[in-house]
Amino acid sequence: MAEVVAVLDFGSQYTQVIARRLRECQVYSKVYPFFTTAESLKEEGVKGIILSGGPSSVFAETAPKPDTAIFNLEVPVMGICYGLQLLGFLLGGKAEHSEEREYGKGTLTITEDSPLFEGINKTIRVWNSHGDKLTQLPEGFKPVASTENSAFAAIENRERNFYGLQFHPEVFHTEQGTDIIRNFVFSICGCTGDWTMESYIESSIAAIHERVGDKKVILGLSGGVDSSVAAKLIHDAIGPQLTCVFVDNGLLRKKEREAVEKLYGDHFQINLVVADSSELFLGRLAGVTDPEQKRKIIGNTFIEVFESEVDKIGEVDFLAQGTIYPDIIESLPIDGNPASLIKSHHNVGGLPERMKLKILEPLNQLFKDEVRLLGKSLGLPDNVVWRQPFPGPGLAVRILGDITADNLKVLRGADAILLEEMKKADMYYKVWQSFAVFLPVRTVGVMGDERTYDNVIALRIVESVDAMTADWAQLDHDLLAKISNRIINEVKGVNRVVLDISSKPPSTIEWE
Repeated sequence: MAEVVAVLDFGSQYTQVIARRLRECQVYSKVYPFFTTAESLKEEGVKGIILSGGPSSVFAETAPKPDTAIFNLEVPVMGICYGLQLLGFLLGGKAEHSEEREYGKGTLTITEDSPLFEGINKTIRVWNSHGDKLTQLPEGFKPVASTENSAFAAIENRERNFYGLQFHPEVFHTEQGTDIIRNFVFSICGCTGDWTMESYIESSIAAIHERVGDKKVILGLSGGVDSSVAAKLIHDAIGPQLTCVFVDNGLLRKKEREAVEKLYGDHFQINLVVADSSELFLGRLAGVTDPEQKRKIIGNTFIEVFESEVDKIGEVDFLAQGTIYPDIIESLPIDGNPASLIKSHHNVGGLPERMKLKILEPLNQLFKDEVRLLGKSLGLPDNVVWRQPFPGPGLAVRILGDITADNLKVLRGADAILLEEMKKADMYYKVWQSFAVFLPVRTVGVMGDERTYDNVIALRIVESVDAMTADWAQLDHDLLAKISNRIINEVKGVNRVVLDISSKPPSTIEWE
């Protein structure tokens, strides 16, 4: 059993980034709702607890607060931003609204020796995002660092192993931030760093084999990284007990189905069934424009298709899915409030009660880059492991507005040209994602001395490490011009190409 450091989520946009930074230290992290009881954390055997940031004020009546019994577990606790204010406030200190809100870059000056700052420069650039601040420390605490507007930018109670940071060490903008986190988990929590892909493979194969036994498993294979790695991992565990089903939902990219049939039927030698359900999916999506409704329709229809395939195959006990950790986190509302949900995922949320299949999700504790590392460790080819992410709902969430045969044809053509040119320029594997989006607007153009009134295609090309944050890729202008010219000249119905230059956050990578 790997060591666990718990991250209590108070709604910070950086919660997943905190968890990812812990994994980079080869320490297993797990995100828990802020209201998780101390008893539950004790049963999990956590080695430390991190209180995330969040958008709330500690003064608000509805401010999320943890089970205060966590402070009696005798494990190290570190509060970040809102987490620091909670730590100080709940243990008897005082906080107040700051007259000068700190947002963005700041300068941290370390004023006292602390195990948290071992090996850290005395002055570093940090990233702030807060409006409240501590004005009086709880008993037993002392300040160990300050910023321009806060004398208590970092605090500690070394006797109880409680620490607080007013800034965000997890983000890229904070210098030596990962080193600060490393000090917390190793020097303070006493972790050894036993979280490796080799240990994960060994424990996962054993767990799959034990849970499945001699039963049969059916897996929805999309051809993407997640489902491919899940298929290989499960196949290594149970062999021919696994049957993969590839659903042609009519929302695939150009020649996607043929590529999957060739690769997985021939190369992997895994039992593969192809279910052509394109008419069913497109019929149900006709006239639907709301992205959440699209996802739910696709998710429900996906399950129905599986029910049908289960009946054809015979007795099957498990439905395997390539669900990964960000899917789980993004699909769970904070404090039970559906308004806080980022977006639902077609393969998250379980099965309807009428189905007898049990869910098998061997990747649901891994981030995307960890899934790729797992794939490499399992021996999958690079063109599968490093393939860019493709959403489960397919092109449905890359067509804004109505999903029609004509719109799909336009988007497929534009997307194929974009990917072809990215590969020719040796840029496909250097960016995180590159895809085309069909916009539900038409613009005036001139082609062949004639007025046109045609569709707009947006290009979304981003750089990222784990999809938790992303920035738009600044490609060579000649490459962008070539992609634009080819799409306008070769894809009938397009007369304008635009480039999306927004980052995540505040935008998401996909448009829907």
